[in-house]
Amino acid sequence: MKTFMLTSLALFAFAGNSVLCRLALGENTIDAASFTIIRLLSGIVVLAIILKIGSTNDASAGRGSWKASFYLFLYAVTFSFAYISLDTATGALILFGSVQAAMILVGLLTGNKLHYLEWLGVFLAFSGFVYLVLPGLTTPSLTGFILMTIAGIAWAFYTLSGKESKNPLSDTTYNFLRTLPCILILLAVAFSYVSLSPEGIFLAVLSGGITSGIGYAIWYTALGGLSGIQAAVVQLLVPVIAAAGGVVFSGEVISYHLVLSSMMILGGILVVILARHRR
Repeated sequence: MKTFMLTSLALFAFAGNSVLCRLALGENTIDAASFTIIRLLSGIVVLAIILKIGSTNDASAGRGSWKASFYLFLYAVTFSFAYISLDTATGALILFGSVQAAMILVGLLTGNKLHYLEWLGVFLAFSGFVYLVLPGLTTPSLTGFILMTIAGIAWAFYTLSGKESKNPLSDTTYNFLRTLPCILILLAVAFSYVSLSPEGIFLAVLSGGITSGIGYAIWYTALGGLSGIQAAVVQLLVPVIAAAGGVVFSGEVISYHLVLSSMMILGGILVVILARHRR
């Protein structure tokens, strides 16, 4: 139940993060580099405050890793720049498809063979995901496709890096903190192209401090109770949650298309979880 609640919170944070990124970058309220920089800096500040308040002076507290920090920065920057040339549905398909494929491939290469029921669940969940985003798909630009694929692979490896985390909040905080050198390099490169607005800054801060910083710490905590394949498949729920948010907050109509795709994804995830539990 704890893993279920934490995973649910993390997935809602991911969905919220996608909405905030689309609002900021889709409406041209801020440039992609500035959004990435403010997003990561906000995550550093919020996580550092939370860690300081809850500090127990535990010598064994996690310190993250430079490798995980690199994956985090690579995901954040490529995700932002990819959405300049991709629409929402196409970007989502490339991102989460890349995440799932990378995590499953790593699992297979490390000897984690899948049962036929798990393959069935993966196929059903991914089919439902494709069906969900299919009406909005357009032919992606090559640059956008490559950047979003890199973002998905980077996020997959960042997720896998958190499987062994003993102190998720501390590890996440230090992972964000270690992105500072990359942030400075990005700032130096993109300084002359900065385009800011109060709305764009607010969305970037909200994305970094809440849905990224806190959301990623919760995700690292949830990973302790998930297998690699479960972590890969459950993330396909994010577009479903985002679509449901559109129904709740934007007055969009619940369609047969949304209901059917949601049932396929949820059913596939259930098959994967039950198959792994049975094994």
